[in-house]
Amino acid sequence: MRKIIVFGTFDILHKGHLNLFKQAKQHGDYLMAVIARDKNVKKAKGKFPKNKERIRLKKVKPHVNKAFLGYIKDQYKIIKKTKPDLICLGYDQKADIKQLRQLKIQIKRLKSYYPHKYKSSKLQ
Repeated sequence: MRKIIVFGTFDILHKGHLNLFKQAKQHGDYLMAVIARDKNVKKAKGKFPKNKERIRLKKVKPHVNKAFLGYIKDQYKIIKKTKPDLICLGYDQKADIKQLRQLKIQIKRLKSYYPHKYKSSKLQ
């Protein structure tokens, strides 16, 4: 079984997110999604998400095999714990690629899905 993992805030779940899940599923058999913690979103984006982390987790669950809340202090701990075969990143997702590569896991950047229309910051 090939395990795939994606990360995101998934604040306002939209067609772009669903397309991300669809693309990621094409690369494996089991899709896991890590939902960013409210505190980490605030730190990264300068504001809290519109929806609380538990609500975002609940909305993502039906679209993936397994959904988790990420860790607050060590955002890479979930990768070490779940041992995915592939990390799929969104087309515009910021990530420390150098640190991800140290985990010796394949990384795939996925294609955008109408980014001018389906981007959370544009939908808010």
